[in-house]
Amino acid sequence: MSSTFFKLGVPDWVTEALAQQGITEPFEIQKITIKEGLSGEDICGRAPTGSGKTLAFGIPLVVRTKASKPRKPQSLVLAPTRELADQICKELRAFSGKRNVSVIYGGVSYGPQRKALAKGVDILVACPGRLEDLLEQNELSLDEVKQVVLDEADRMADMGFMPAVKRILDQTSDDRQTILFSATLDQDIKKLKKDYQRNPLVREVGEKTPDITNAFHAFSIVKKAAKSEFAAKAVNSVWPAIIFCRTRHGSDRLVKQLNRLEINAESIHGGKSQHQRKRALKNFSTGKAQALVATDVAARGIHIDGVALVIHYDPPEDHKAYIHRSGRTARAGNQGIVFSIIQPEQKKIAKKLQKRLGIEESIREIYPDELSQLHSQSNTGEREKPKPKHDQKKHSGGSQQNTRKGEKPKPKHDQKKHSGGSSQNKKKKSNSGHKKGSSKKRPNNKNSDSRKSNSSHPKRRSNNEGPKNAQSNGASRKSKGNHKGKPNRKARRAHLQPTKR
Repeated sequence: MSSTFFKLGVPDWVTEALAQQGITEPFEIQKITIKEGLSGEDICGRAPTGSGKTLAFGIPLVVRTKASKPRKPQSLVLAPTRELADQICKELRAFSGKRNVSVIYGGVSYGPQRKALAKGVDILVACPGRLEDLLEQNELSLDEVKQVVLDEADRMADMGFMPAVKRILDQTSDDRQTILFSATLDQDIKKLKKDYQRNPLVREVGEKTPDITNAFHAFSIVKKAAKSEFAAKAVNSVWPAIIFCRTRHGSDRLVKQLNRLEINAESIHGGKSQHQRKRALKNFSTGKAQALVATDVAARGIHIDGVALVIHYDPPEDHKAYIHRSGRTARAGNQGIVFSIIQPEQKKIAKKLQKRLGIEESIREIYPDELSQLHSQSNTGEREKPKPKHDQKKHSGGSQQNTRKGEKPKPKHDQKKHSGGSSQNKKKKSNSGHKKGSSKKRPNNKNSDSRKSNSSHPKRRSNNEGPKNAQSNGASRKSKGNHKGKPNRKARRAHLQPTKR
């Protein structure tokens, strides 16, 4: 089975390591780049997310990298986000053999990264910002780097990393091999290819907008106040889901709103520590969290298979952002759903975006609870979950779904905590210690109150206590017939008080 990789020139020790992970057949982008990469040629590749680009550049990188000296790595991989850098490092370590692979990025302590560089790193995976910091501190040198990979190059350009990337490339060896992979080949990538690659082989796989053609696209028009409830209904219909917001604060706020609506959600953005980001991704990938709320910065760094739904909670900045966000679903030949929540004042902008993307004819306007039916058509398998209580509540803009299903909003007293929470519990309360007479209307005459409170009470009450307790207690004692002896001190005191008229 692994002979296909062998025919591409991959050594046996690499094919065996891949076979242990269940990887036996190369993807399309791997078939047309691995052989050229092993021969040392520069490559400029365009492929959609989830198409196997990491192995396409990772196998040549691992095979061609030699042992390095301390603080002088032999190979360098640049990635735009911490999550992507961390994932690349893990995938390379799975088949790197004797080659040492390490990762550096911001948001964590410098200490472990300095220690790893001092010990020696053969393949270094890095984000541009932290790498430049360590270069300025003389913690490493790049003059012996013979292989450089730029992954998600178009995203690095969008995030403003191109000046840093060029400064880093200028410090590497002149006779290096440069491999560039991107989801799109726009003007920034073409300029980078011209300035930093030598006669690169251009390899393209799939359509230029694969995310658009492989996914179902739908939207709803809703007022701002009801957006969070629409998002909750959408996630409840189809999950796991990734929800995109524009700001960090907006992401955190939406997570709180979803949690109140009984949707398990986690947020991930640049303001979170690396530990928090890893924990959020772990909870989402293992199914503990139904939804992952992310900003555009994290859009390219999230590589999780099996995402069934992408929600554009806030509108994307442009058509490229729409493609990058939507690329989290409908990956590796699977299908998914892209759902946009649009406010009434955003309709014109949304229509222009749909036209630019070429989906104005195929996109559908639906209600969130119809997404489950749409998802069942994709034949990717449904993950069912009991409907939470918030589906029974009435909200502005979503009453049509509830009336269509015949649901009624839950009364307020049902949402409070009871010892039993059912009608049987009410019967128990009425039969335990109180007879039918206790539920009748209580008299307003205080003289009747004093006559009712005959029997002694185990706990004294002050005179300031309201008459309701005395009336209810007296009514229950009257029904039991506990009129023995003289009235107690409290009853005598109440008897002496003048009657209000």
